[in-house]
Amino acid sequence: MKLGKRLSQIESMVQDGYEHIWDCCCDHGLLGASLLTRKAAPHIHFVDIVPALMERLENKLKQFFPQESTSEKNSAPSQWHTHCQDIATLPIDRYTGKQLIIIAGIGGDLMIEMITKIYTLYPHMELDFLLCPVLHNFRLRETLIKYRCHLQREVLVEENHRFYEILLISTNPIHDSSIRSITPVGEDIWSTESPNQQLIAYSYLEKTIAHYQRMQTRPHTDVQTIINQYQAVRLKLIAKID
Repeated sequence: MKLGKRLSQIESMVQDGYEHIWDCCCDHGLLGASLLTRKAAPHIHFVDIVPALMERLENKLKQFFPQESTSEKNSAPSQWHTHCQDIATLPIDRYTGKQLIIIAGIGGDLMIEMITKIYTLYPHMELDFLLCPVLHNFRLRETLIKYRCHLQREVLVEENHRFYEILLISTNPIHDSSIRSITPVGEDIWSTESPNQQLIAYSYLEKTIAHYQRMQTRPHTDVQTIINQYQAVRLKLIAKID
């Protein structure tokens, strides 16, 4: 099945060099299957907490990728693995090599909870996260800043009239001049390479400001500081370098 715009963008941001890629909250496994098809890493892990969903997915993986199939109890190398469990209980520290954890398609609050659990369990591990939350982007960014995560790349995508921020970040990164600090409202997502992208960014910015302005009218709610930060954003149209 062809990936939509959001999943395609996430898939394109997965670079080479990972030993293990974890497709968390994998649902029907479309993203992980695409990564498996292009052999993005020696080991692709499919993770979800719903037993029936994971059983169906494993049967499909055995059907379409039979040569990679193996029992998880078997220590022999495998191209794919399935994990029906909470993300926070994954044995990430048992694996060696560079690891990427992809979490997409869930609310920002739940994503924060998952990242907090992982960071608490493995505070000194160097891990990459590819994140695409549904809502609560500001709160998620504040959490990533709190844990001193660093930004590799951020992208804004519109699909079916909804906007998605996609962030590729690192915990405890080694010294790398290309890795930067994360900002609460984003930076690169407001720098566009075409009028169409600029229109998407402008629409998203206006929608976000309007959302927080509505929140500001609620009793005992003060988000004016957040509103001020988004209102200070300036869109940039930059020339694309071929």
